[in-house]
Amino acid sequence: MIFQLTAPLLDGCVLAVLDQGDAYGYSLTQKIKREIDISESTLYPVLRRLQKEGCLAVYDRQYQGRNRRYYTITQAGRELLQDCRESWAQYALKVEHILSGGTRDE
Repeated sequence: MIFQLTAPLLDGCVLAVLDQGDAYGYSLTQKIKREIDISESTLYPVLRRLQKEGCLAVYDRQYQGRNRRYYTITQAGRELLQDCRESWAQYALKVEHILSGGTRDE
């Protein structure tokens, strides 16, 4: 069964990977793809949006005669990541409770 990855969850995943260290687009995609099936075409709009919102900063670095664009998490990105982690933890607990047979009427 495949579950839908919503935009806020994808934002959190991108920020969590970048919280471990800067990465260029392709390497970031590969790191996320190890866990979640996602395409580069899905990831780049997310990176641009997070950059526009001030959650990411970018810089270029030469690699084998070409520029690579690296992404780094900002303080605003770390704050959003913390919010994502807290919201996910609460949501995951509620889903786990329901899936394990519990209900709120107990």
